[in-house]
Amino acid sequence: MRWIDPARVWYARHWLGVLLAPLGALYCALAMLRRLGFRRGWLASTRLPVPVVVVGNLSVGGTGKTPAVIALARLLREHGWRPAVLTRGYGRREDGVRRVAPSDAPEEVGDEPLLLARHAGCPVVVGADRVAAGRFALDRCDCDLLLTDDGLQHYRLARDIEIAVVDGRRGLGNRRCLPAGPLREPPRRLEAVDLVLHNGGEAPPGAGRMRLVPGAALALDGSGRSRPLAAFRDRRVCAVAGIGNPDRFFAMLETHGLVLDPRPYPDHHDFTAAEIAAWPAGPVLMTEKDAVKCARFGGGDHWYVPVEAEFDADSLAGLLTRLARVKRHG
Repeated sequence: MRWIDPARVWYARHWLGVLLAPLGALYCALAMLRRLGFRRGWLASTRLPVPVVVVGNLSVGGTGKTPAVIALARLLREHGWRPAVLTRGYGRREDGVRRVAPSDAPEEVGDEPLLLARHAGCPVVVGADRVAAGRFALDRCDCDLLLTDDGLQHYRLARDIEIAVVDGRRGLGNRRCLPAGPLREPPRRLEAVDLVLHNGGEAPPGAGRMRLVPGAALALDGSGRSRPLAAFRDRRVCAVAGIGNPDRFFAMLETHGLVLDPRPYPDHHDFTAAEIAAWPAGPVLMTEKDAVKCARFGGGDHWYVPVEAEFDADSLAGLLTRLARVKRHG
C-alpha cells in the first residue's frame, strides 16, 4: 500500500483514522490507566524541593513549546525567579545528564536544547530522565524553579503547574489517540492542566493566547547580516523546515508575501551536506531549529528566521499568581 502521510489521517476525515480507532481507544485507555497509577501512588513519582512547571502538549508534532519555554524562562527571571530548564534532547547521540552550553554541538545535546541554551537566559539541563535532570540542576545550578520543555506525560517527576500548548490552527485533529490520531492522551486531559495556551487561531473561553512573532532573517554563515522578510518578496524562495509542523512555518512566510518552494523534512531531521548542496542557488529560508544543524554547510544566501512567543497578559498574571501560591505553601 502506498505510504500515507499521518497528517492526512490525523487532521482530516480519512478512512484510516476510522479503521484504527479501536487501537486509538486502547492507547487512550492505557494512558489514562498509567496516569491514574501515578495519581493513586501505585507508580512512584518524585517531588523535588522547588516548584516544577511542566510545558507540554497532547499532540505529537510541533505546537510551539520550545519558543514558549524560552519566553516563560525570561518572564520568570524578570519576576525574581531563578529557573533552570529541563529537556529531553531528542535525537542526541549521548546518554546521561549534562548541562548544555550555547557552543555545544547539536548532535551531542539535541537541536532544541541548544536553542534553549542560547536564548532562555538560564541553565539548561538535558537528559531523558527528568528526575535525574532535575536533581542535577539543583546540585550544579543556582536555581529555585524547574521548567520542563515537554514532559507532560513524564509523571515520574511530580509537578506543581502544568501548561499545555495547543496548535490553534490544527487543534487536536480528529481527537483520537495514536495511531488513529495525533494524541498521546485523551482530549479531556486538557481539563486537568492549569493553563492551556493556544498558539494562533481562536482560543476558546478560559484558554490563554499565544502567537509566534518572526524577526528579521539572519545569515546562516554567522556574519551578522540580517534582512527583513519583506526583502525576499522579489523572487521565489526555497523554504526549509524540519520541525513537527512545517506547514506552520511556510504559512508564516506566506503571510509576509513570500512566494515559496517549500521543502518539508521530518522533525529533528539530521541534514547532510549533499542535501543542502541540492537546494536551489537562490535564497533559502529555514527555521532556527534547522539552522543549528545546517550552519556548518550553509552558503551565503542561506538564512534562518528566529521567532519569539508572545502571550496575552491575563494568562501570565494567572501563572505568576499560581507560582506565588506554590512558593508560599512550599
